[in-house]
Amino acid sequence: MRLRLPLLLTIAALLNQAAAVEYQTVPDWLKLPEGRTQLGNQHGDVAVSSAGEVYVSTMDPKAGLQVYGADGKWLRNVPNAPADFHGFVIKKQADGEFIYGPRLGGGNILKLTLDGKEVLNIPSSVIPDDFKVKNKDGKTRVAMTGMDVAPDGDWYVTDGYASSYVHRFDKTGKYLKSFGGKKAPYNFTTLHKIAVDTRFTPVRIICCDREALRVVHLSTDGEFLGVVAKDLLAPAAIAVQGDYALVGEIRGAVSVLDKEGKLVARLGLNTTPGETGNNNLEPAKWRPGFVTAPHGVAFNAAGDIFVSEYNKFGRVHRFNVK
Repeated sequence: MRLRLPLLLTIAALLNQAAAVEYQTVPDWLKLPEGRTQLGNQHGDVAVSSAGEVYVSTMDPKAGLQVYGADGKWLRNVPNAPADFHGFVIKKQADGEFIYGPRLGGGNILKLTLDGKEVLNIPSSVIPDDFKVKNKDGKTRVAMTGMDVAPDGDWYVTDGYASSYVHRFDKTGKYLKSFGGKKAPYNFTTLHKIAVDTRFTPVRIICCDREALRVVHLSTDGEFLGVVAKDLLAPAAIAVQGDYALVGEIRGAVSVLDKEGKLVARLGLNTTPGETGNNNLEPAKWRPGFVTAPHGVAFNAAGDIFVSEYNKFGRVHRFNVK
Protein backbone atom coordinates (compact mmCIF):
# COMPACT_ATOMS: atom_id res chain seq x y z
CA MET A 1 0.00 0.00 0.00
CA ARG A 2 1.48 3.34 -1.05
CA LEU A 3 1.08 6.34 1.22
CA ARG A 4 -0.46 9.43 -0.32
CA LEU A 5 1.89 12.41 -0.45
CA PRO A 6 -0.31 14.57 1.83
CA LEU A 7 -0.16 11.85 4.49
CA LEU A 8 3.62 11.69 4.21
CA LEU A 9 3.75 15.47 4.62
CA THR A 10 1.42 15.27 7.62
CA ILE A 11 3.69 12.70 9.27
CA ALA A 12 6.74 14.87 8.64
CA ALA A 13 4.98 17.90 10.09
CA LEU A 14 3.95 16.00 13.19
CA LEU A 15 7.49 14.81 13.75
CA ASN A 16 8.67 18.40 13.52
CA GLN A 17 6.17 19.40 16.21
CA ALA A 18 7.06 16.72 18.77
CA ALA A 19 10.28 15.68 20.44
CA ALA A 20 11.45 12.71 18.38
CA VAL A 21 12.41 9.39 19.98
CA GLU A 22 14.82 7.08 18.14
CA TYR A 23 14.67 3.30 17.93
CA GLN A 24 16.85 0.69 16.27
CA THR A 25 15.74 -2.57 14.67
CA VAL A 26 16.86 -5.80 16.33
CA PRO A 27 16.75 -8.35 13.50
CA ASP A 28 16.13 -12.05 14.13
CA TRP A 29 15.97 -11.53 17.90
CA LEU A 30 13.44 -14.32 18.56
CA LYS A 31 14.88 -17.86 18.78
CA LEU A 32 12.39 -20.70 18.25
CA PRO A 33 12.63 -23.91 20.27
CA GLU A 34 14.38 -26.90 18.77
CA GLY A 35 12.18 -28.70 16.26
CA ARG A 36 9.94 -25.70 15.58
CA THR A 37 10.50 -24.02 12.21
CA GLN A 38 7.77 -21.37 12.48
CA LEU A 39 6.32 -19.42 15.38
CA GLY A 40 2.80 -20.37 14.32
CA ASN A 41 -0.30 -18.88 12.77
CA GLN A 42 -0.75 -15.48 14.41
CA HIS A 43 -3.94 -13.53 14.87
CA GLY A 44 -3.03 -12.52 18.38
CA ASP A 45 -0.99 -10.27 20.63
CA VAL A 46 2.23 -9.74 22.56
CA ALA A 47 2.86 -8.67 26.17
CA VAL A 48 5.86 -8.36 28.47
CA SER A 49 5.96 -9.49 32.11
CA SER A 50 7.64 -7.61 34.94
CA ALA A 51 10.55 -10.05 34.61
CA GLY A 52 11.05 -8.93 31.00
CA GLU A 53 9.76 -12.18 29.51
CA VAL A 54 7.87 -11.80 26.22
CA TYR A 55 4.54 -13.64 25.85
CA VAL A 56 3.28 -14.26 22.31
CA SER A 57 -0.11 -15.72 21.38
CA THR A 58 -0.68 -17.96 18.36
CA MET A 59 -3.48 -20.16 17.05
CA ASP A 60 -1.55 -23.36 17.78
CA PRO A 61 -3.61 -25.57 20.15
CA LYS A 62 -0.39 -27.02 21.59
CA ALA A 63 1.44 -23.70 21.91
CA GLY A 64 -1.21 -21.00 22.09
CA LEU A 65 0.82 -18.79 24.42
CA GLN A 66 4.60 -18.97 24.10
CA VAL A 67 7.15 -17.34 26.40
CA TYR A 68 10.55 -15.98 25.31
CA GLY A 69 13.33 -14.48 27.40
CA ALA A 70 14.57 -10.93 27.12
CA ASP A 71 17.35 -12.36 24.94
CA GLY A 72 14.76 -13.88 22.57
CA LYS A 73 15.35 -17.49 23.62
CA TRP A 74 12.28 -19.72 23.92
CA LEU A 75 11.56 -20.58 27.55
CA ARG A 76 8.22 -22.44 27.70
CA ASN A 77 4.60 -22.61 26.59
CA VAL A 78 1.93 -21.55 29.09
CA PRO A 79 -0.09 -24.63 30.10
CA ASN A 80 -3.85 -24.48 29.55
CA ALA A 81 -3.65 -21.19 27.65
CA PRO A 82 -6.18 -21.01 24.80
CA ALA A 83 -5.30 -20.83 21.12
CA ASP A 84 -7.61 -17.86 20.53
CA PHE A 85 -6.13 -15.07 22.65
CA HIS A 86 -6.71 -12.39 20.01
CA GLY A 87 -5.78 -9.76 22.57
CA PHE A 88 -4.32 -10.12 26.06
CA VAL A 89 -2.39 -8.13 28.66
CA ILE A 90 -0.16 -8.93 31.64
CA LYS A 91 -0.68 -7.00 34.87
CA LYS A 92 1.34 -7.08 38.09
CA GLN A 93 -0.89 -6.48 41.08
CA ALA A 94 -0.68 -6.63 44.88
CA ASP A 95 -1.64 -10.32 44.94
CA GLY A 96 0.47 -11.45 42.00
CA GLU A 97 1.00 -11.11 38.25
CA PHE A 98 -1.70 -12.24 35.86
CA ILE A 99 -2.64 -12.75 32.22
CA TYR A 100 -5.99 -11.26 31.17
CA GLY A 101 -7.61 -11.89 27.81
CA PRO A 102 -10.87 -12.56 25.97
CA ARG A 103 -11.12 -15.66 23.81
CA LEU A 104 -12.12 -14.71 20.29
CA GLY A 105 -13.74 -18.05 19.49
CA GLY A 106 -14.74 -19.17 22.96
CA GLY A 107 -16.41 -15.90 23.89
CA ASN A 108 -15.31 -15.97 27.52
CA ILE A 109 -12.81 -13.74 29.33
CA LEU A 110 -9.96 -15.29 31.33
CA LYS A 111 -7.67 -14.31 34.17
CA LEU A 112 -4.72 -16.71 34.48
CA THR A 113 -1.57 -16.88 36.53
CA LEU A 114 1.64 -16.67 34.55
CA ASP A 115 1.91 -20.45 34.75
CA GLY A 116 -1.56 -20.95 33.30
CA LYS A 117 -3.75 -21.55 36.35
CA GLU A 118 -7.28 -20.21 35.93
CA VAL A 119 -8.25 -17.51 38.44
CA LEU A 120 -11.42 -16.14 36.83
CA ASN A 121 -13.50 -17.19 33.83
CA ILE A 122 -16.29 -14.80 32.81
CA PRO A 123 -18.83 -16.19 30.32
CA SER A 124 -20.25 -13.88 27.66
CA SER A 125 -23.74 -14.74 28.93
CA VAL A 126 -23.34 -12.15 31.72
CA ILE A 127 -23.33 -9.37 29.10
CA PRO A 128 -26.88 -8.20 28.35
CA ASP A 129 -28.17 -9.12 24.89
CA ASP A 130 -28.86 -5.42 24.20
CA PHE A 131 -25.12 -4.96 23.73
CA LYS A 132 -24.56 -7.91 21.43
CA VAL A 133 -24.99 -8.46 17.70
CA LYS A 134 -28.09 -10.43 16.74
CA ASN A 135 -27.77 -13.05 14.00
CA LYS A 136 -30.45 -13.79 11.42
CA ASP A 137 -31.66 -16.70 13.52
CA GLY A 138 -32.25 -14.35 16.44
CA LYS A 139 -29.34 -15.61 18.51
CA THR A 140 -26.81 -13.12 19.84
CA ARG A 141 -23.05 -13.32 19.58
CA VAL A 142 -19.86 -11.64 20.70
CA ALA A 143 -16.40 -11.56 19.15
CA MET A 144 -14.22 -9.89 21.77
CA THR A 145 -10.85 -8.74 20.52
CA GLY A 146 -8.95 -6.91 23.26
CA MET A 147 -8.92 -5.63 26.82
CA ASP A 148 -7.03 -3.87 29.57
CA VAL A 149 -7.18 -3.59 33.35
CA ALA A 150 -7.33 -0.24 35.18
CA PRO A 151 -5.29 0.56 38.31
CA ASP A 152 -8.45 0.07 40.42
CA GLY A 153 -8.81 -3.46 39.05
CA ASP A 154 -11.74 -2.89 36.69
CA TRP A 155 -11.64 -4.73 33.37
CA TYR A 156 -12.48 -3.11 30.01
CA VAL A 157 -13.12 -5.53 27.15
CA THR A 158 -13.92 -4.61 23.55
CA ASP A 159 -16.26 -6.59 21.31
CA GLY A 160 -14.39 -5.44 18.23
CA TYR A 161 -15.55 -7.98 15.65
CA ALA A 162 -19.22 -7.74 16.55
CA SER A 163 -20.87 -4.81 18.35
CA SER A 164 -17.89 -2.47 18.96
CA TYR A 165 -19.12 -2.02 22.54
CA VAL A 166 -16.77 -1.85 25.52
CA HIS A 167 -17.84 -4.06 28.44
CA ARG A 168 -16.76 -3.12 31.96
CA PHE A 169 -16.31 -5.56 34.87
CA ASP A 170 -15.03 -5.10 38.40
CA LYS A 171 -12.01 -6.93 39.77
CA THR A 172 -14.17 -9.84 40.95
CA GLY A 173 -15.53 -10.34 37.42
CA LYS A 174 -18.93 -8.76 38.11
CA TYR A 175 -20.47 -7.15 35.03
CA LEU A 176 -20.94 -3.38 35.49
CA LYS A 177 -21.95 -1.72 32.22
CA SER A 178 -21.40 -1.43 28.47
CA PHE A 179 -20.78 1.64 26.33
CA GLY A 180 -19.72 2.57 22.81
CA GLY A 181 -21.15 0.89 19.74
CA LYS A 182 -21.70 1.89 16.15
CA LYS A 183 -24.19 4.73 16.70
CA ALA A 184 -23.60 8.39 17.62
CA PRO A 185 -21.78 9.86 19.42
CA TYR A 186 -19.28 6.99 19.04
CA ASN A 187 -19.82 5.84 15.44
CA PHE A 188 -17.30 3.06 15.87
CA THR A 189 -16.47 0.80 12.94
CA THR A 190 -14.20 -1.92 14.30
CA LEU A 191 -13.19 -1.08 17.87
CA HIS A 192 -10.34 -3.52 17.63
CA LYS A 193 -8.12 -3.14 20.73
CA ILE A 194 -8.01 -0.79 23.69
CA ALA A 195 -5.77 0.26 26.58
CA VAL A 196 -6.17 2.10 29.85
CA ASP A 197 -4.46 5.46 29.37
CA THR A 198 -2.72 6.10 32.67
CA ARG A 199 -1.16 9.34 31.45
CA PHE A 200 -4.28 11.21 32.55
CA THR A 201 -6.03 11.79 35.88
CA PRO A 202 -8.57 10.30 36.02
CA VAL A 203 -7.42 7.52 33.70
CA ARG A 204 -9.04 7.19 30.29
CA ILE A 205 -9.63 4.44 27.76
CA ILE A 206 -7.70 4.82 24.50
CA CYS A 207 -9.23 2.90 21.61
CA CYS A 208 -8.30 1.76 18.10
CA ASP A 209 -11.26 2.44 15.81
CA ARG A 210 -9.55 0.50 13.05
CA GLU A 211 -11.63 1.04 9.91
CA ALA A 212 -12.21 4.70 10.76
CA LEU A 213 -8.41 5.08 10.77
CA ARG A 214 -8.45 6.82 14.14
CA VAL A 215 -7.52 6.51 17.81
CA VAL A 216 -10.00 7.97 20.31
CA HIS A 217 -10.36 8.63 24.03
CA LEU A 218 -13.29 7.55 26.23
CA SER A 219 -13.80 8.14 29.92
CA THR A 220 -14.02 5.04 32.09
CA ASP A 221 -17.77 5.70 32.33
CA GLY A 222 -18.12 5.74 28.56
CA GLU A 223 -18.14 9.44 27.68
CA PHE A 224 -16.67 10.16 24.24
CA LEU A 225 -13.79 12.55 24.95
CA GLY A 226 -12.41 13.08 21.45
CA VAL A 227 -10.09 11.95 18.69
CA VAL A 228 -6.44 11.44 19.65
CA ALA A 229 -5.06 10.80 16.15
CA LYS A 230 -6.57 10.27 12.69
CA ASP A 231 -5.58 9.28 9.16
CA LEU A 232 -3.57 6.34 10.49
CA LEU A 233 -2.99 3.11 8.57
CA ALA A 234 -5.84 1.23 10.27
CA PRO A 235 -4.84 1.25 13.96
CA ALA A 236 -5.26 -2.28 15.32
CA ALA A 237 -3.33 -2.44 18.61
CA ILE A 238 -2.35 -0.04 21.36
CA ALA A 239 -0.28 0.06 24.55
CA VAL A 240 0.55 2.87 26.98
CA GLN A 241 3.71 3.33 29.04
CA GLY A 242 5.16 6.44 30.60
CA ASP A 243 4.55 9.43 28.34
CA TYR A 244 3.76 7.45 25.20
CA ALA A 245 1.02 5.52 23.46
CA LEU A 246 2.20 2.86 21.02
CA VAL A 247 -0.06 2.16 18.03
CA GLY A 248 0.24 -0.80 15.69
CA GLU A 249 -1.29 -0.04 12.29
CA ILE A 250 -2.29 -3.15 10.38
CA ARG A 251 -1.69 -1.59 6.98
CA GLY A 252 2.00 -1.23 7.58
CA ALA A 253 3.34 1.02 10.34
CA VAL A 254 3.88 1.49 14.07
CA SER A 255 3.47 4.94 15.61
CA VAL A 256 4.55 6.34 18.97
CA LEU A 257 2.34 9.22 20.13
CA ASP A 258 2.89 11.67 22.96
CA LYS A 259 0.22 12.77 25.42
CA GLU A 260 -1.08 15.38 22.97
CA GLY A 261 -1.42 12.82 20.20
CA LYS A 262 1.61 14.09 18.32
CA LEU A 263 3.85 11.62 16.51
CA VAL A 264 7.28 11.17 18.12
CA ALA A 265 8.39 8.10 16.14
CA ARG A 266 7.26 6.13 13.10
CA LEU A 267 8.61 2.58 12.91
CA GLY A 268 8.55 -0.18 10.32
CA LEU A 269 6.77 1.85 7.65
CA ASN A 270 6.09 -0.43 4.68
CA THR A 271 4.84 1.05 1.41
CA THR A 272 5.42 -1.99 -0.81
CA PRO A 273 2.18 -2.91 -2.60
CA GLY A 274 0.69 -6.25 -1.51
CA GLU A 275 2.86 -6.62 1.60
CA THR A 276 0.61 -4.99 4.19
CA GLY A 277 -2.77 -5.60 5.77
CA ASN A 278 -2.86 -9.35 5.15
CA ASN A 279 -1.43 -12.49 6.76
CA ASN A 280 0.06 -14.15 3.67
CA LEU A 281 3.55 -12.68 3.31
CA GLU A 282 5.99 -15.58 3.48
CA PRO A 283 9.27 -15.42 5.43
CA ALA A 284 11.37 -15.29 2.26
CA LYS A 285 9.96 -11.80 1.61
CA TRP A 286 10.37 -10.44 5.13
CA ARG A 287 12.74 -7.50 5.54
CA PRO A 288 14.26 -6.51 8.90
CA GLY A 289 12.62 -3.39 10.28
CA PHE A 290 9.66 -3.40 7.87
CA VAL A 291 6.30 -4.47 9.29
CA THR A 292 3.49 -6.01 7.27
CA ALA A 293 0.38 -6.25 9.47
CA PRO A 294 0.94 -5.15 13.09
CA HIS A 295 -1.70 -6.76 15.31
CA GLY A 296 -0.21 -6.55 18.82
CA VAL A 297 2.20 -4.11 20.47
CA ALA A 298 3.98 -3.90 23.82
CA PHE A 299 6.74 -2.06 25.68
CA ASN A 300 9.24 -3.58 28.07
CA ALA A 301 10.40 -1.70 31.17
CA ALA A 302 13.27 -0.08 29.25
CA GLY A 303 10.89 1.29 26.61
CA ASP A 304 11.86 -1.18 23.88
CA ILE A 305 9.02 -2.06 21.50
CA PHE A 306 7.65 -5.47 20.50
CA VAL A 307 5.26 -5.90 17.57
CA SER A 308 3.40 -9.11 16.75
CA GLU A 309 2.10 -9.48 13.22
CA TYR A 310 -1.08 -10.83 11.72
CA ASN A 311 0.76 -13.55 9.80
CA LYS A 312 0.07 -17.23 9.21
CA PHE A 313 3.75 -18.09 9.67
CA GLY A 314 4.26 -15.99 12.80
CA ARG A 315 6.54 -13.02 13.28
CA VAL A 316 7.46 -10.68 16.17
CA HIS A 317 9.56 -7.54 15.68
CA ARG A 318 11.75 -5.81 18.24
CA PHE A 319 12.81 -2.16 18.18
CA ASN A 320 15.14 -0.99 20.95
CA VAL A 321 15.03 2.59 22.15
CA LYS A 322 18.36 4.35 21.59
